[in-house]
Amino acid sequence: MEQGTPGSGPVARRALAGRIPLAVVVVDGSGLVSHWSTGARRLFGYAKEAAVGRPVGDLLPVHGAIPDDTAFGAYDGLGPDLESSLDGRISYPAAGRARLSEPGGDPGDHRLDVLWWAYPLVGPGPERLLVLAADAAALADAHRTDSGDEQEEEAQEGAAAPFRHWGSIAPGFALHTDFPGADQLADRLPEILPSMSVGESSRIVAQVLELGYPVLEFSQHDRVPVTPDWGVARRAERKERRERAERAAAHGLPVADVLDDEGEDLEYAAVREHLEFLNEVSGRIGSSLDLSRTIVEVSKAVVPRFTDVAGTYLREQVIAGEGFPEGPPDETTMWHRVAVEHTDEPGRWDDVVPVGESMPFPAHTPFFQCMTSGDPVLVPRITEEMGNAIASQFEKRDIRPLINHRSMLLVPLKARNVVLGFMILLRHRERPVFNDMDRVTGAELAARAGLVLDNARMYTYQESVADTLQDSMLPHIQPRMPGGDIATRYLPGTLLGRVGGDWFDSVKLPGSRTALVVGDVMGHGLNSAAMMGQLRTAVQTMAALDLPPEQLLRNLDDLAQRLGEHYLATCLYAVYDPIAGELSLANAGHIPPVLVRAEDGRSELLDLPTGAPIGVGGVPFESVRVRVAPGDRLLMCTDGLVEVRGEDIGVGLATLTESAAHPAASMDDACDTIIRALNTRGGRKDDVALLMARLNGIAAQDVAHWRLTADPAEVGRARALVRAQLRDWSLDALADTAELLVSELVSNVVRHSRSERLTLRLVRSAVLMCEVEDDDHTLPTLLSAGGADEFGRGLRVVSALAKEWGTSRTNAGKTVWFELALPRR
Repeated sequence: MEQGTPGSGPVARRALAGRIPLAVVVVDGSGLVSHWSTGARRLFGYAKEAAVGRPVGDLLPVHGAIPDDTAFGAYDGLGPDLESSLDGRISYPAAGRARLSEPGGDPGDHRLDVLWWAYPLVGPGPERLLVLAADAAALADAHRTDSGDEQEEEAQEGAAAPFRHWGSIAPGFALHTDFPGADQLADRLPEILPSMSVGESSRIVAQVLELGYPVLEFSQHDRVPVTPDWGVARRAERKERRERAERAAAHGLPVADVLDDEGEDLEYAAVREHLEFLNEVSGRIGSSLDLSRTIVEVSKAVVPRFTDVAGTYLREQVIAGEGFPEGPPDETTMWHRVAVEHTDEPGRWDDVVPVGESMPFPAHTPFFQCMTSGDPVLVPRITEEMGNAIASQFEKRDIRPLINHRSMLLVPLKARNVVLGFMILLRHRERPVFNDMDRVTGAELAARAGLVLDNARMYTYQESVADTLQDSMLPHIQPRMPGGDIATRYLPGTLLGRVGGDWFDSVKLPGSRTALVVGDVMGHGLNSAAMMGQLRTAVQTMAALDLPPEQLLRNLDDLAQRLGEHYLATCLYAVYDPIAGELSLANAGHIPPVLVRAEDGRSELLDLPTGAPIGVGGVPFESVRVRVAPGDRLLMCTDGLVEVRGEDIGVGLATLTESAAHPAASMDDACDTIIRALNTRGGRKDDVALLMARLNGIAAQDVAHWRLTADPAEVGRARALVRAQLRDWSLDALADTAELLVSELVSNVVRHSRSERLTLRLVRSAVLMCEVEDDDHTLPTLLSAGGADEFGRGLRVVSALAKEWGTSRTNAGKTVWFELALPRR
């Protein structure tokens, strides 16, 4: 190899900034040529058919060293010589200048003087080396010829030396972003690999840009980028080919070979046009993760530039937002027509092939071939026979006028080697039929569209999973509670993911009381949802123990610290006693609740000790008792409803308080009014949990209670008291059942409890509630009684006849209760 010294002038640099004819050679891991460009044939003399598959060293023989006394010999190069790169002995990019023996020439004959750049390649494909080369001498001649005006300027400046000393220019590397028009430089690189697929060439070009853009260096700080000359030939070259063709024709020789280069130029222009189309389509699809919108984008992207009609079909699992389709499609697979885009008059396709229709495709059709093979299917013209076969799939609709004699291309929409759907592309008979290049373009288009659709499908599926998870973790609260009504709302987050840590709950307590809970785990996503599930379960369990609100939050805080240091949540816990007309509340870092007074419609934020969030530890909690009247409403929510980025939370709380006071026909309407008032301000990103309770109370005349002694004789007295009270309430229809169940509960206390006294209470609300309370903390259990067993049947009778029943511990002992549905009137 020969080397030379850097140095040149401004005119030469301007000339070099133009297009440079390049030879492009790609070598596989075995050292064999896998790609040989037209430029390589022109420079090295071997036809593509003779070069591909041969050892690269045989095609690019480096001829000896050049004496050091030449200008080029003084250039110290950028790395190992060309032979080292071709042999695979180095794994980094290299560049230089080499003298190569011409094909079939004698060692003493003229040798090629080339500039070269070598790029080692990595990736899934077989390509392992990319070599770019340019004819140094021809390059100088071309720029000397093509820049006459500049040469005149150069002569005036006395700067003709660079062309006389072309050997002083050296090949090198630089970031392509160092030059003006960096995007255009990067965009032109794929054109040097026209016979490769878009995916393969894009992978190689990405590595070229990462390793270094090819440049010509005049000095250490003076260099110009190498812009590939690929596509339309220069005027001089075309003139030369025409002259050669005329001479060949004059001597009776074939001119096809002479004009071969011009045909190649047209082919490259067509490839470039298709690449531009694919790039344009890629920019128009995938703007959203919404599956329906993506489908429309894909269909509209190809009409009318590529086709006149585009119909898109997707598999059932994709439309339903289910998991990834399993197994290949068959004759029973249902395909949903999801989009039809066309250039015909409006409505022409709507009645024959309406969007939303589902249908299978038989094995003898080209559609089945496309969906099962995963390859494009090209039908140059739909014949009458094929049109009849296709029309047989459409009952009572004649599709033949729409498809006969048109060119058809079927392309599969694939992702991860699974066919998600396919597109039917049709061209009018006036347009050129689809050809092999269209088939390749359609396949690449479908590959890109398939990935976009799969992303949208996965997002839709994950969104569905998130909704299902969130729905499963939120309780389904009954709209009625003892002495009141409940309405709830949950809104998923809008920006940070649909799964969040907000929750609400209600827990039935002894004494016809109800616990109302709203909480908010800090953060979003599955971790927050999982923590929310754990805390919600813990609250339900501790509420069933009838703990005071402040003690429940204390226990919940201890649990969160045991679960992990990252467990932080806010929580508002309230216990409503409809008989006493009282609320008992405790707060752990949560926003305060709103109480709307029924008497005058006034709403207020309840002033509660804020407390620290659950998980902080070491902070006491306090409870507050608030008197409430029948008809008052309690509103509890999470901060996602009132908090907006860039706005003080006080504004949201004021809006919440004001909207809660608006009269409404129902609890659901009241919730919707609040959501509308606060959700239209914009900027909300957090999820929202909202619970509203109307506190109707239970009147004194609907409650009856008696104190009994633990004496067997009291069992009969309890039955008589219950029957008399039910008669007063006009509930005689429940008397027999209520007597029997009360007898079982009182007998259970008398026989098994160590209590001396017990309390019996009846409460009439939406149901008939009966409670038996004693001072023994031991809870009764449901037993399996044998045929000869004397005990164990009492609670089974209660379980069988009551609408609902249960047991719970209290501060003084325990309560066993049951409910009976009121008779319909």
